[in-house]
Amino acid sequence: MLLAAVEDKFRQCGQSYMVTNTGFLDLRQRGLAETLCRQMTKGQQEISYCFFGGYEEAERTVCLFLPDYASPKDSHPLTVIRAENLSKGKTLTHRDYLGSLTALGIRREMIGDILTGDEGADILVMEEIAQFLLLNYGKAGRVPLKLMQVPLEGLQIPEMRVKKQKDTVASLRLDNVIASAFSLSRAKAAEAIRMGLVFLNSMQVEKIDAQVKEGDKLVLRGKGKAYLRQVGQRTRKDRIFIVTERYL
Repeated sequence: MLLAAVEDKFRQCGQSYMVTNTGFLDLRQRGLAETLCRQMTKGQQEISYCFFGGYEEAERTVCLFLPDYASPKDSHPLTVIRAENLSKGKTLTHRDYLGSLTALGIRREMIGDILTGDEGADILVMEEIAQFLLLNYGKAGRVPLKLMQVPLEGLQIPEMRVKKQKDTVASLRLDNVIASAFSLSRAKAAEAIRMGLVFLNSMQVEKIDAQVKEGDKLVLRGKGKAYLRQVGQRTRKDRIFIVTERYL
């Protein structure tokens, strides 16, 4: 159903020569969609595609199909709902906001990343549901919220803590690098890969021996993301020196 919907949006773009888009996709869905998009746009120049989530590191993104006259910056369907936490005693979590949004009957594909902070959250949503939220979304759990719509340019991205780690690995196989970056045993890393929890440059990878190169982005669902920042020389014990940065 996902791939049929993606193909339908591509065809609509070509037939009407206007921008079309999917709903928000998670990393697994994005990987499936991207494979199909490469096939559909191969050898033609009239329509391009990109994945856009409102900011560079967005995990949930929409797939935009663009005629040659359009650009993502001017053609995206996203907006930001800023939810201010009016309770001074309780900090709300990502789960609190998401649960209260879905309790309103809003489908998950209408909601992008939820960027939480001590005072509230910036919630990326489809423009078409913005007014509904402003009128009907007043609480997360039992905590009252004050809402306002802000332009995408005003999105407040929380500063992330970065853990830099130097290590050596036997090879640049995916299981080795995941184990190093996320402080896991190699067996645990391999299990996560086989379960489909690991994404390499936004593509789901289930082969433990997939090769990782300098600059690659690694995501382990439930643990966050990391980058392989540096690949150095081999040590005397024939191991490879690497530097990773994990975003917490």
